[in-house]
Amino acid sequence: MANIVYTINKGINAPIEFKGLKAQYIWYLGGGIVVLMILFSVLYFIGIPSLGCVGIVGAAGSGLVIKIYAMSKKYGEHGLMKALARKQVPNAVRINSRKVFLMDVDGKKRRK
Repeated sequence: MANIVYTINKGINAPIEFKGLKAQYIWYLGGGIVVLMILFSVLYFIGIPSLGCVGIVGAAGSGLVIKIYAMSKKYGEHGLMKALARKQVPNAVRINSRKVFLMDVDGKKRRK
C-alpha cells in the first residue's frame, strides 16, 4: 500500500488551502461531516435499515461537498462574509425628528 501525502499550502500571510478548499470552508466541511455522522446514528437508532442510512447520508454528503466547493470557488477567502454583510446594510435610513441633529455626540443637548 502506497503512502499518500497531502500537502497543505500555508505560506506567510496566506490562507490555509487544502484540496482546493480555502480558509473557513475547511471548517464548514468538517462540521458538515460531524452533522452527517450524527444524522446516520439517529436514522439507525430510529430503525431505518443500515443500507438506507448509508444512502441518505451519502446523498446528503455528496450534496454538502458539492455546495462547499462551489461556495469556496465563488466567494473565495473573505467573499462569503462580505456577501452576508452586504445583505444587512439597509437601503435607506429614515429619521422623523430633528432631535438627532440637536444633540451632541455624548447625547446631551447643545447649548446655543
